[in-house]
Amino acid sequence: MGSGLCYTRTTNSPDGTKQLAATLAPYVHAGDVIVLDGDLGAGKTQFVQGFAHAFGVLEQIVSPTFNLLLTYRGERFPLYHFDLYRLEEAAQLEDIGFYETIDADGVTFIEWGSRFADAMPYSYLRITLNVPEEGKRQVSVRSVGDRARQLLCVWANDSKSRLMKSSGAE
Repeated sequence: MGSGLCYTRTTNSPDGTKQLAATLAPYVHAGDVIVLDGDLGAGKTQFVQGFAHAFGVLEQIVSPTFNLLLTYRGERFPLYHFDLYRLEEAAQLEDIGFYETIDADGVTFIEWGSRFADAMPYSYLRITLNVPEEGKRQVSVRSVGDRARQLLCVWANDSKSRLMKSSGAE
């Protein structure tokens, strides 16, 4: 995966995960990509919900598991939300407009992106959510590429994010 910045934070509730995600919203630019990984039920969609609310999306955010891609109108630009869980091979990414979307005019969230790691763009934030114990979420954030490094630096410097620098071991 390369050497990137690594930060972590433990949240104690779904609302805590959403609040962490909300602190990212002011710093994204059009073209930014956030890849979300973790077990089923770890809080990936909750993370997107928290981000979207702070980003000015008025619609309810739901998991795009059966749609594969949902698009929302944000205050500054669109939010694209992929769920790649149901895809079986990388060739299917072409069929769903994956490459055009991640190069488009919005911020893109990709659930289960590690299933197609070779298809991810040059620069992205990788956020992994784990459940170390009931009710808690361990959120690990790693930057891949230059723009993601810049994004993670400003996000981690926001005192509301409470992200802590880590060694990067996941």
